[in-house]
Amino acid sequence: MNAVIAAAGRGSRLGELTTDRPKGLVEVVGRPLLAHVFKRAVNAGVDELVVIVGYEAAQIVDRFGDAFAGVPITYVHQREQLGLGHAVLQTKRHVDGIFLLLNGDNVFAGSVAPVVEEVSPEIAATTGVIKTGDQGRVTGMVEKPVEPSSTLVTTRCYVLSADIFHACALLWSSAGGEYQLSEAVGLLIRAGYEVATVRVGERVNVQRPAELVRGERDGTNRNGW
Repeated sequence: MNAVIAAAGRGSRLGELTTDRPKGLVEVVGRPLLAHVFKRAVNAGVDELVVIVGYEAAQIVDRFGDAFAGVPITYVHQREQLGLGHAVLQTKRHVDGIFLLLNGDNVFAGSVAPVVEEVSPEIAATTGVIKTGDQGRVTGMVEKPVEPSSTLVTTRCYVLSADIFHACALLWSSAGGEYQLSEAVGLLIRAGYEVATVRVGERVNVQRPAELVRGERDGTNRNGW
């Protein structure tokens, strides 16, 4: 199985930490964020890492080279930052069959899988919210809703089939000019695809300095992630 790692963004909310380096190289517990993400993917049994790069891409390539822990790395450039749906579409010719998708700024304490997390309504309004029906079946997803219908949010960790590429190609851009992966998943749901959720441990979504501090604290308490 391939693992697609989204790491093209600058991470402007981290301020000076990303002035001259990509977010994926900001360190948590003595290692770059991407090293933690790669480790989780490799431990899950993937046989190739497909890394989407953009801002200061050369630094990531120089840091990790063509393999991580013996698993080959392929780099895919997202020339414009047009959202996660657009980023995933760039990897189409490098991915075969079912694949694992991870964000390059999410550090998980445990093993990775499709996950959801219960959070406050305030946090839910800043990310993708999951709608569920009978027996927990996913019925829809809404990206950054003004009034969240639940506090079940995506952690940007998915196992997806290659059909997601067709759905991404059908997307219209949002008001902010981005192509949202949550909308592509919604297209698959409306087409009759079954989408399930799995709860997996703790994670830190590193978007701001406070979350970087939390990652350092939690990782130190666990003797490293």
